Amino acid sequence: MSTLYYYDGHFYDEDPAKVSLEDRGHEFGDGVYEVVRVYGGRPFLLEWHLERFERSCSAIGLHNPLSREDWIRLIHEAVRRSHESEAQVYWQLTRGAAPRVHWFPGSDSKVTLIVRAQTAAAPTGGATLLAYPDERWAHVFVKTINLLPNVLAKESAHRAGADEALLVRGGVITEGAGSNAWFVSDGKLYTHPADRHILPGITRRLVLQLAQSLGIPTLERAVTLSELRNVEEVFMTGTTTEILPVQKIIAESSRLTQLSELEDAPPESLLYECVNPVELWAQTGEAPLTERLRAAFADAVAHCRNQSPMNP
Repeated sequence: MSTLYYYDGHFYDEDPAKVSLEDRGHEFGDGVYEVVRVYGGRPFLLEWHLERFERSCSAIGLHNPLSREDWIRLIHEAVRRSHESEAQVYWQLTRGAAPRVHWFPGSDSKVTLIVRAQTAAAPTGGATLLAYPDERWAHVFVKTINLLPNVLAKESAHRAGADEALLVRGGVITEGAGSNAWFVSDGKLYTHPADRHILPGITRRLVLQLAQSLGIPTLERAVTLSELRNVEEVFMTGTTTEILPVQKIIAESSRLTQLSELEDAPPESLLYECVNPVELWAQTGEAPLTERLRAAFADAVAHCRNQSPMNP
């Protein structure tokens, strides 16, 4: 499995390690990013990813040096050079390098891109989620490279033996640390609305379309922790997650109150140690609606794979 790198207008077979120490992405996390999945040599839903990328740039006043067409050509050329038909492409844009000041210094933005091989998502009998307080900033809709809260949530889930963190803000379930959350209740599909409190996932957007085509009633409405008792199915979606069925949701018993209200006093650690887990929800039967959507998603991927790779 090879990895291809691109930085500042040049492709490399090895990590060039040429990013300036004064790059604002390095010093401030001053940048945005995207990740697109490649199936059969074709980037999946690329136009939607670029649309979201442009929105993120606009939201933080970051100059995008490439047109939509230039990005498409660059990404296809990177996939072609990588010789990887099953891969992921990660790219980010920072405000560039300049002496460290908090205001915008007028530096030239810098493009970084990596193509890395990725195999298809492994079949799963159901994931475990760790309920974790959503302490991120109030503009989650921007896909910024500032991911420390997500990293802490993911690490806490890993330490608890869970597959993903399920973020909860004031008793309301928002999304996963790296995925969007979905719930089935009484034959209806629920997911958090695309407001400032979630990242509007590209796979989420596709699943909304698939649900409509399948005639599945769908509500973009937040689900609370107290409503989990009425939930029949749970799954998560993401570019690399695809559609991930969930088997159970757990939480640390001593931190249940933090899922509803954050304490004013700063905690000793932001890592969420799950010493005495309690089960908040568990799958008790079949998950037919989840499986219908997974089958429809697989059809969409197969259609992508069966198309001829686009020439850059």
